[in-house]
Amino acid sequence: MQETQEKIPLWRQLQATASVVQAVQNGASGTAALESVDGSLRPGVQALAFHVWRNLGRAQALRKHLATKLPRPDVDALLCTALALAWSDAQAPYDAFTLVNQAVEAAKRNPATRAQGNFVNACLRRFLRERESLVELTNRDLVAVWNHPKWWIQRVQRDHPEHWMEMLAEANTQAPMTLRVNTRHGSRVDYLAQLLDAGIAAHADGPTAICLESAVPVQHLPGFAAGSATVQDGAAQMAAPLLMQNLDKSSTALRLLDACAAPGGKTGHLLEISAAQVTALDIDPVRCKRVSENLSRLGLSATVLPKDAAQPDTWWDGIPYDGILLDAPCTASGIVRRHPDVRWLRRESDVSQLAALQKTMLTRLWPLLRPGGHLVYCTCSVFKAEGQDQVQTFLAHNTDAVLLPSPGHLMPQSRTKMDTIPDNQCRDHDGFFYALLQKQSG
Repeated sequence: MQETQEKIPLWRQLQATASVVQAVQNGASGTAALESVDGSLRPGVQALAFHVWRNLGRAQALRKHLATKLPRPDVDALLCTALALAWSDAQAPYDAFTLVNQAVEAAKRNPATRAQGNFVNACLRRFLRERESLVELTNRDLVAVWNHPKWWIQRVQRDHPEHWMEMLAEANTQAPMTLRVNTRHGSRVDYLAQLLDAGIAAHADGPTAICLESAVPVQHLPGFAAGSATVQDGAAQMAAPLLMQNLDKSSTALRLLDACAAPGGKTGHLLEISAAQVTALDIDPVRCKRVSENLSRLGLSATVLPKDAAQPDTWWDGIPYDGILLDAPCTASGIVRRHPDVRWLRRESDVSQLAALQKTMLTRLWPLLRPGGHLVYCTCSVFKAEGQDQVQTFLAHNTDAVLLPSPGHLMPQSRTKMDTIPDNQCRDHDGFFYALLQKQSG
């Protein structure tokens, strides 16, 4: 029998959390790193790791004042894990003395770090003695204050000079669990009532979105297995309706392409709101399998192909599409509320590399669209190089492309601004970019 969460000592959770934090520093995604953690430890470790990533800038700044030399990577990961968790009493999941004691225990019980146990102990005891003054010193450090890499902060400052502080603050909040109601099964009002009957507190948020007050396992959601709802952020729910604007939703002859479909949320949404024939691509066969599984749960079907959207000569049948959805690979800078590891995983050079890939995909998919057809280009990014700048460059080189009214860059936002947002718009969503392009005839 697996250990219950209550019986697992904190030092073991801190060891595992430090390993996950170090893995991300070495280039692994937080999701992959967490999947390698023992199942009995994983829930607690995920909660601690998310807290660490949201406070890692502060922790690294504190460590600079506590250690004259940069510690070994595994020791540094444990030290920064403890500091990120303990620096603020208001945010700490445990009291600072408990965290320090258990972090020292974690160092001493790990053969790889045992010899550094006294060093970890000395740094953390000094932190406890001088916490107030050390925190005050780090308040002068931009990375410590905003808990994002310096290059990331500077890019957001440059791209969004009027809103950069608000955007960084929102990015460090916890995102809600948001559902998309399958309107083929019933209305948003009906499903909200089902949630409340099941004892799940929730509120409506946008045309098809419902935000839960607290996250629950999907198997606890009414009708989830039968396809009544899908977990999907409110900003992501804008993609399918935007593409279908002025297209004939009732036509079974309508041909749509979801060019980067995995895990299938937007593909499912397209099929929920239209009678179209949908082709869904993803370069990864494993991720394609997940698309098919998600569509099967919804009782829907599409042509799912494990193909590279940037190489249409390997999969396109030569018949133009009426609509193309290109949710292009990007830095994911808009979804750090849900994936707080991303900011520490990405490097500044990734922005230009991904922008080049986005340009290639736009260029190669555009000829597949019929005259009069729509293409939605979107990224879950707040960086203009992956959004506004990308589209403006594309328009300058494609005179047959017209930009229709589009949301543009969406800042991450939470319910704190509910009074300023219309009822027909989602009030709690991640950062995104949307452009709706139409191909002119002739």
